[in-house]
Amino acid sequence: MDRNKPYEAFNIFDRDWGLATAGTLEDFDGCTIGWGSMGEIWGLPNQSRPIITVYVNPLRMTADYMLDNEYFSVSFFPKEYRKDLAILGSKSKRETDKFALTSLTPQEHGNTIIFAEADLTFICRKLYWEQFNESHMADDVREFYGKHGQPPHYEFIGEVKEVIDRR
Repeated sequence: MDRNKPYEAFNIFDRDWGLATAGTLEDFDGCTIGWGSMGEIWGLPNQSRPIITVYVNPLRMTADYMLDNEYFSVSFFPKEYRKDLAILGSKSKRETDKFALTSLTPQEHGNTIIFAEADLTFICRKLYWEQFNESHMADDVREFYGKHGQPPHYEFIGEVKEVIDRR
């Protein structure tokens, strides 16, 4: 597939990185994600639910927050926050208050957390989750996990309940 304008929506996670976050203002976590998708599922004709699917490494604490909460957010930021997203993608809440190392401002919004600096945020209600099954993977995908020494990611499908667009 050519990565040109007609397919721009397919590149948003890889190109801009997302920030998947779950929890409350008192206790939340999030991590930078480069894998995700958008689409529709589980509805009658012309009534399908708009969804975002994100993939989170089970070694990340964010996976626990995504498992334990009914809602999560997926946020995208202007380019000047790329350094903050790199921190959130490389640090763990187990070792440090990684959000304190960034310039991002968390805010409670309904049943989840958003960020004042995000220019596009999707508020999602978790509909489904599952960890990928290696026996169902193509050989090259299974090799990817083997080379990187990671367990297969969790897949979280969230129904988009609200979009905050500040672009």
